[in-house]
Amino acid sequence: MNNLLEIHGLTKVYNNRPALSNVNLSLASGHITGLLGPNGSGKTTMIKIICGLLQPTEGTVMVDGMPIGTETKRIVSYLPDKTYLNDYMTTNEIISMFADFYSDFDANRAYEMLGNLNIDPALRMKTLSKGTKEKVQLILVMSRRAKLYILDEPIAGVDPAARDYILRTIIGNYDPSASIIISTHLIADVEPVLDEAIFLQNGMIRLYQPVDAIRVNEGKSVDAYFREVFRC
Repeated sequence: MNNLLEIHGLTKVYNNRPALSNVNLSLASGHITGLLGPNGSGKTTMIKIICGLLQPTEGTVMVDGMPIGTETKRIVSYLPDKTYLNDYMTTNEIISMFADFYSDFDANRAYEMLGNLNIDPALRMKTLSKGTKEKVQLILVMSRRAKLYILDEPIAGVDPAARDYILRTIIGNYDPSASIIISTHLIADVEPVLDEAIFLQNGMIRLYQPVDAIRVNEGKSVDAYFREVFRC
């Protein structure tokens, strides 16, 4: 069976400085993968290339056997690290827009999650707190029936009390045959839901292992091992 994501020799250079250097990665379906690394390690650059928002300098990226393009954008659901929703639209209007734009968008699922978080969909985005806007954005992303979900810092802007619910939302609202890539600095919070972890450093993969193997081999949590490797 083909892997859902295949990356070969991926390199991205900005002003003669490499953000990614000869990255090779194969990601199977049905996994939740942590993309972990310090600031400047290349995480967001890799994510944007997979999503078709940046062009690589060298190398190839395939999603579900297809090169990055219109077809892959239809099966990748992306949560950026910054809110992009129109402040003057209501959540109802945004849901309607997503339903028109994405054939795999499930509006009923979106409204159910909004109700669970007591978010009024009739309110305009500009009236919501930063954390609530980020919750709405995550709900929209997870309401698609995508094959690959890519979440860049999905819990960074929300209060600790809501993080458990958001993580349950993530793992409870995707098809088991799909995969999720979560990029985050809050490793201890997401570690319980991860199947595997990628450590990215200076644009290169330093480690790619199942989280259980890291715990057994290193005798410590992924978070503790990350702090040791990167001296956090």
